[in-house]
Amino acid sequence: MDVPLSWQLAKLLVSIGMVLGLGAIAVRVSPRVAGLLAGYPLGTAIALFFIGLELSPTFAAESAVHTLAGFTATLALGGGYLLCGRRDGLPGVLAGTAGGLAAFLATSLLLTQVEFTRLGGTLTTLVAIVAFLRLYRRVPDARVAARGTVAWPALVLRGLLAAAIIFTITGLAHVLPAAWAGVMAAFPVTMYPFLVILHLTHGAAPVATVIKHYPAGLGSLLAYALCVSLTYDTLGLVLGTLSGFLVATLWLLGWTRLQAWRAARLTAST
Repeated sequence: MDVPLSWQLAKLLVSIGMVLGLGAIAVRVSPRVAGLLAGYPLGTAIALFFIGLELSPTFAAESAVHTLAGFTATLALGGGYLLCGRRDGLPGVLAGTAGGLAAFLATSLLLTQVEFTRLGGTLTTLVAIVAFLRLYRRVPDARVAARGTVAWPALVLRGLLAAAIIFTITGLAHVLPAAWAGVMAAFPVTMYPFLVILHLTHGAAPVATVIKHYPAGLGSLLAYALCVSLTYDTLGLVLGTLSGFLVATLWLLGWTRLQAWRAARLTAST
């Protein structure tokens, strides 16, 4: 079907806005917080919503089932980027991108061969989260030194790259089966451009910190995808999306409270 220009403009503006907000958090707060928020349903929500708008809520709901497992491919992308992108500057970005995309595509190819249910997809990613958290235990945390001015060319590039990814995913959904559309919707639309610009401007160390904490934030993405897979058919796109964001926010609030409680206990014990 022909996609109205207004929908295309909406995708562009929302994608750019999401990425710019994430970049501001990284500089003003910390890469750790940005890594957690990178797991919030930003790019995935945009992709699934517009897939449902341009195709059908039923197709988007079916895709969301495969998105649950597709987050394992996203974790693989982070691992590939971390492994290959250890150098600072453009060489590190190019090597990290090549390694990350190769890991994402290889994992996606495996995942699309499986007929996942909601339970199977969720359990697959939960196992992957635990595995990657253990792998990242020795990755050191690094802070970004805040700068007095905003690098607008970098911000614009970051937003445009995210928008290009969104347009690619939603465009491919018109020609791919639901399994592939769902896995592609799990691509880290907001995190990847953020990693590229952060890598170029601050080096590999803070990028490693964002990737290290990304798995911990994936719980909200899982909650979102699970919710919309159940509600898009019954409640429609708008109410289903709002329900997904509510569930994801509750999970993220609960997770941060748990982390604060654990940190307080560790401090008290020392």
